[in-house]
Amino acid sequence: MNIKHIFFDLDHTLWDFETNSNKTFEYIFKKNSIDVEINKFKEIYKPINAKYWKLFREDKVTKEALRYARLKEAFDLLKFETNDDVIEILAEDYITYLSSYNTLFDGALEVLTYLQVKYQMHIITNGFEEVQFKKLKNANLLPFFEQIITSEKVGVKKPNPQIFNYALGLTNATPKESIMIGDNFEADILGAKNAGMHTIFCDFNGEIATEKVLTVSKLVQLKNYL
Repeated sequence: MNIKHIFFDLDHTLWDFETNSNKTFEYIFKKNSIDVEINKFKEIYKPINAKYWKLFREDKVTKEALRYARLKEAFDLLKFETNDDVIEILAEDYITYLSSYNTLFDGALEVLTYLQVKYQMHIITNGFEEVQFKKLKNANLLPFFEQIITSEKVGVKKPNPQIFNYALGLTNATPKESIMIGDNFEADILGAKNAGMHTIFCDFNGEIATEKVLTVSKLVQLKNYL
């Protein structure tokens, strides 16, 4: 592989979404006097959130619906009585405070520092634009990346090949000299492959790969290939 450009996913790949999300909920529940058993909430919320993000990628729910419905469904399953006004406040607080927590996956800064010498690096993310830039800034990741491509800016989401083609055009990169690194097999790996790019699958979350691809279980293992 004659790689010149590396495209990273952000959430669940570099930025430890689960840890930071859990800390955010702990804070906003205390702030708003929400009396639920936090560990039980986290357990219930995680698959619900994953489900709604899949629907969002498929354009089956809006951003606003995602923010509301994932909380409403979790509270309903917990049999926690609340109302729409409280859910809307929590949904807004979650977005406001999420980027205040900046745990990264082990080895993230080490690997980015190592790769930055040899490659041009960029981000392709389906996350909400106003939040992703704050995450990158607060986690001191912005200096590593030349272009930040968000699905909101492009108008389509991974795995749609259009977002990868947009990213390639923006960075003056060709598919053959580009590699996508991410944790979501459908969105990151299959999407990038359909755009002709090389890929490395970050098997951090137990997701099953449906095709045989280059895979790492820790970020530091990227040094073996790049």
